[in-house]
Amino acid sequence: MTTLRLPLTPPFAASAMLDALRSHTVAGYERHDAQTRTHSRAVGGRGGPAVVSVTFGDDPEAAHLTARIDATDNRDVAELERCITAWLDLDAESAAIDAVLGTDPLLAPFVSARPGLRVLGATDWFATAVQTVIGQQVSLAAAATFTSRLVAAYGEPASAGLRCFPTPQRLAGVDPDELKATVRVTGARSRTVHALATAAADGLDATPTADFRTELLALPGIGPWTVDYLSLRALGDRDAYPSGDLVLRRALGGITAGEATTRAEPWRPWRAYAVSHLWASAAYSRGLGP
Repeated sequence: MTTLRLPLTPPFAASAMLDALRSHTVAGYERHDAQTRTHSRAVGGRGGPAVVSVTFGDDPEAAHLTARIDATDNRDVAELERCITAWLDLDAESAAIDAVLGTDPLLAPFVSARPGLRVLGATDWFATAVQTVIGQQVSLAAAATFTSRLVAAYGEPASAGLRCFPTPQRLAGVDPDELKATVRVTGARSRTVHALATAAADGLDATPTADFRTELLALPGIGPWTVDYLSLRALGDRDAYPSGDLVLRRALGGITAGEATTRAEPWRPWRAYAVSHLWASAAYSRGLGP
């Protein structure tokens, strides 16, 4: 077990990040402990499965987080440290971002309530992509239940009773009808998961390029919202903006996707943070949304 102090530039809205992590927790893949303010997840390292655990303090001006890494191969620790930093957006310059978003009358109260809000990222773009597909048009709780079944059936065991998210190669080798029966999703969802796994196993990889977006959109069951959401969560695009997101549009007064795009122009180049504020306020406290 390796213990690290991960640096960050305050402020850091630790409680808001904990809320987001709690809302997305997949049993068996992750463990969330509200009392100790610790979140753990199984992650596939190059040398084998690992479990990463991050403990969040309650001081918004703290300049570090404590992380523990239980790796099969200690040579993976440096890469896993970078993975955690990206997952929790620890490199963000929050003061500069808050200064921009805090001038907007709608966002100002949220920025004041959650200074240093970060964008919840991903430890594995493929895992986030599959979770997004499985979670289309259902609640966060239902999506977590479906994903938990997937992990239990096809994930590699890690320590602490957790399992890693299934690899693309593993899911590509499973018949869509079996996925449908095991996860208990619709046939359309199982076919999309299988197509995504096959593409990833064949070399599709997350890069912030037009080609990646085009290749994703060519897969059955994946539309612009999914790609925009992945850009925000998994690609690190801090101006990503899923304008068609239902929770986002409701938070903006029930407007259309086009109106949501226009409304967000003053938030550039930090629209992903604006979306995260709106989700934090409207969704995570009630288990709704993305």
